[in-house]
Amino acid sequence: CLYCHNPDTMFAAKGQPVRLNDLVGRLKRYRMIFRTTGGGLTVSGGEPLMQPAFVGRLLHEAKQLGIHTAIDTSGFLGANASDALLDDLDLVLLDIKSGIPEVYRKATGRDLQPTLDFAQRLSERGTEEVWIRFVLVPGLTDAVENVEAVAGIVEQISVVPRVEVLTSASSPMMTCMRLRAAGLPTRCSTSPI
Repeated sequence: CLYCHNPDTMFAAKGQPVRLNDLVGRLKRYRMIFRTTGGGLTVSGGEPLMQPAFVGRLLHEAKQLGIHTAIDTSGFLGANASDALLDDLDLVLLDIKSGIPEVYRKATGRDLQPTLDFAQRLSERGTEEVWIRFVLVPGLTDAVENVEAVAGIVEQISVVPRVEVLTSASSPMMTCMRLRAAGLPTRCSTSPI
C-alpha cells in the first residue's frame, strides 16, 4: 500500500518467530486488564490473513479465555479466513482503501474485488461486527466520487455500525521515509502523493 506505514511488516522472512503458547501466556496475564478496560486482542500487521492457521488458533485460544477478539485487515486475503476463524471473531476492522477499482490498484497494487467479496461474506454471515476504516489521502483517495464509492460499498454491508474516516496527509511521506530508512525499494516520488 502506498500509504501504509508498516514497511517493517512487509517481509515475513524478516519477522520474529513467536510460539502460540507464548502468546496465550501473555493473554492470560492480561485477561483481567482486558475485562476491566473492555479491551481485547486485535491481530493486525501487515496482514493477519497471511497466516490464517496461526491467527485462527490464536483467536480460538483468546475466545476460550473470554477475551474479545478482532482482526485489522484489508480483506484482500479474506478467502483465507475459514469459517472457524470467523466464528472466533467479535470484530473485523476492514480497511477499504478505495471504492474505485483503479484507485485501489494505484494505492495497493492489488484488485479491489477480493476485499468486496470478503465484505459480502461477512455481511451474509451477519455474525461479526465490521468497522470500516477509510483513509483520506490527498490527491489519491480524497476525490468526491471515491468517497461516494466507498459509501456505496458500506451501504451494502449489513453488519457495519461504525465507519472511521482517517485523515493522514503525512502518512504517505512517513511511509516513504521509513521505506528509504530500511533500505527498501519505494514507489515514492520526491513530492507528496
